[in-house]
Amino acid sequence: MPASARAVLAPLAGRRVAIAMSGGVDSSVVAALAAAAGCEAVGITLQLYDQGATARRPGACCAGADIRDARAVAERLGIAHYVIDMESRFREAVINNFVESYARGLTPVPCVECNRTVKFTDLIALARDLGAEALLTGHYVQRLDGPAGAELHRGADPGKDQSYFLWTTTQAQLDYLRFPLGGLAKAETREMAEAFGLVVAAKPDSQDICFVPGGDYAAVVEKIRPELAAPGDIVDAAGHVLGRHNGIHRFTVGQRRGLELGGQAEPLYVVGIDASQNRVIAGPRRALAVSAVRLEGANMLGPADGPLMVKVRSMAPLASGWLDGDMLRFAEPQFGVAPGQAAVAYVGDRLVAGGTMVETIAADPLPIPA
Repeated sequence: MPASARAVLAPLAGRRVAIAMSGGVDSSVVAALAAAAGCEAVGITLQLYDQGATARRPGACCAGADIRDARAVAERLGIAHYVIDMESRFREAVINNFVESYARGLTPVPCVECNRTVKFTDLIALARDLGAEALLTGHYVQRLDGPAGAELHRGADPGKDQSYFLWTTTQAQLDYLRFPLGGLAKAETREMAEAFGLVVAAKPDSQDICFVPGGDYAAVVEKIRPELAAPGDIVDAAGHVLGRHNGIHRFTVGQRRGLELGGQAEPLYVVGIDASQNRVIAGPRRALAVSAVRLEGANMLGPADGPLMVKVRSMAPLASGWLDGDMLRFAEPQFGVAPGQAAVAYVGDRLVAGGTMVETIAADPLPIPA
């Protein structure tokens, strides 16, 4: 067993722990490690949706085939396993929120909302009801003991770090959670899956938006809110009509493809979405420059009163910034910052704050369409 995983699990030997088992390789290895460490391991799988093709699609999670895989892993390890039907809760808290965000002209991060509600609220409650002393997950993040208590740090493997999606984690939740894979690279996890003889050892990673068949998120939105497919104008910053769109939910700030605007002097990007007027605002790349964003629903997990390194998208490079009340200000202009996405702040590798970006401040303000 890797030293980093042993350090997480050794204090839990002989104790009951719950493992969030999605049916993927990561959570399956966590269950195997917990059993090997002498924990009384109990697997919990949440049935979150069952949408026909989605449930069978490689890379989907928490649907039919994945539940069977989680059950097979639990049987292989000889541990208890429970499947809990959470479809209604998931639909209300995650899918409906996802759709309504697009209706408001925002670009949501459904994994964040799922972690905030279903996984780190409801699932923790279930684990406690089962008498578990900790909930283990397969996230690539690290929970380290600090002078003021448990701290949330980035995963040791930069390519797999998932801390961006966990910014809503509260201190009380962090005290209860454990992340045995946080100090590992994905290749090590797959090697252990093979060594444990798990059926999921070669299974593809799950997709970010697990409930979207074939990646067509617009179809999911239109199924619930068909009126959002209504066409509207694409305008410039002065309000001049440049073209037409087939639904504001198909666009996000920073996007270039899909505008289909020919005959322009320079490439145009989506620089804003006006949901109230059903308009997409297009402009040159320089119009994407943002000097600050206003945050909503901020969560503080550490001191954030000094210089910070910030992510404004899950795959964005870190940028320098600082908090000023509910404003996050950047040392250098940032591009392609989409309202509805999360801004996550770090001091070193420690996640100290996060919030949803609901308003951007242009670095070089342009006229607002009339």
